[in-house]
Parts: sequence; C-alpha cells; structure tokens
Amino acid sequence: MAENTNGGDILMLEAPPSSSRPSWSTGAEIIDALPYIDDDYGDPIVKEEVDRLVEEEMRRSSKKPSDFLKDLPPLPIFNFENHPMLAREYERVRAGKPPVPLDMSRYGLDMPSMNKRNDESAWKQALQKAQRLLQHQVIRLENLDLMSKHSGDVWKQHNQRLEAFLSRMQAQAAELNEKIEVINRERKYHQHNTAYELNALSAQWKELCQKNIEIEAACAQIRSHVEELKTEATEKGWNLETNIENGSLPHSEP
Repeated sequence: MAENTNGGDILMLEAPPSSSRPSWSTGAEIIDALPYIDDDYGDPIVKEEVDRLVEEEMRRSSKKPSDFLKDLPPLPIFNFENHPMLAREYERVRAGKPPVPLDMSRYGLDMPSMNKRNDESAWKQALQKAQRLLQHQVIRLENLDLMSKHSGDVWKQHNQRLEAFLSRMQAQAAELNEKIEVINRERKYHQHNTAYELNALSAQWKELCQKNIEIEAACAQIRSHVEELKTEATEKGWNLETNIENGSLPHSEP
C-alpha cells in the first residue's frame, strides 16, 4: 500500500503497474490467492470484513448477471437448413407458444355421419381407414411376436453397451480426478516451499516501509528545526544567505 505526503513524496513502495494480460473479459482480474498458505480468511474478524467489502462492492456495481456474458463469443446460429421440422419447433419454442396437440382422430373408427350414410365415397373412405387400422394392428402383433422372441437378447446387448460406456466414463472421470489431485499436490508443495521466501520478503517490505516513514518523519523534524532557526535569525537581523556566501556564520551570544 502506497502512502503519499502533501508534496507527493512516496513513503511506501508502490505496486508495479499492472501489465496487459490476455483475458476473455475486458478488465478482468487474475486471482492470485494462495489458499494453502493464506489463512487470514480463517480469522472470523477478517472473514467478516472481507464479506462486508464484497457485499458493498456488489451493491455499488451496476452490472447485471447477463452483462458478464457480453464479452463471451456469440453462440453459433442454427438455421436447420435440412431439418424443417426442427426449425418450426425451434421457432415455436422461441415464440413461447404451446406445443400442437397430437391428432388422435386417425386412430378412431367412426361410421359416416347421418347425412352421408347414402354417400358411397364416404363409405369407401371409412373402409380404407378401417383397412389401415387393421394393418396397423397386424404390424403391432408382428412386433410383439418379434419382441417376445428377441427382446431379451437385444436388451442384454443394449445393457452391455451402456455398461461399457459407463466404464469408459468412469475411467475418464478417475483419470481427470487424478490429474486434478496431482495439480493440487504440486500447488500445495510449491506454495509451502515459497511461503518462507514470501514471509521474508513481506517482513523486509514492512521494515523498509517503516524505515521510509521514520526517515520522512526525521526529515520533517529537521525541516521544522531549520525553519525555526531561520525565523530566529530573521528576528535577530541576520542575513544568512549573505553570511553563507562570505563563508562566515554569526554565532549567537551566550
């Protein structure tokens, strides 16, 4: 932390200017915490003060949660050129419209209405619909027959594929967890080894800051004493500048 006097003199060492760092967000800060050796946050008093500062900064901030996504690359545009059905469904969801209910009328077998009982074309359409429904039921029976014969083996194969996929995912997760653990161990090792050097540098920095403050205080005291002497000389009618140029200084009488 730097501290300036009225004349602009630096009492403590200032931090170096922040260099330009590549970041996905403009003005983003790089987190430089050392969690394995920084235990200040474990102090309840420090934790309370830090939380208070964070809440105060959040209240002052004019950013909304959506503003943090503006600096990210835009999402790809899906045009669904070869999938018109998906395009229509996508536009429906974007518009917030409810889904179109399924048309179940084709699964019902109804006779022609009373005013069309003598209409031959109406009976032909009803007959064709009945034939379609009959064929649909035949296909369902065939599927049930095939499922009764082969569904057990098919489900076993499907479960085996799922188990193999689960094993691969678990192996990848275990590998990633091992890499994370190795990185954390390396961070802890380096931070503990660097803690002594950081503590020594921190103590040296505090000592230098304290020396700068003491030197500045001594200089201010000397300047004050010099001003008092100048005032005393003026009251006695001494011209110190002329005497200094002549190489002689007046002595006060005992």
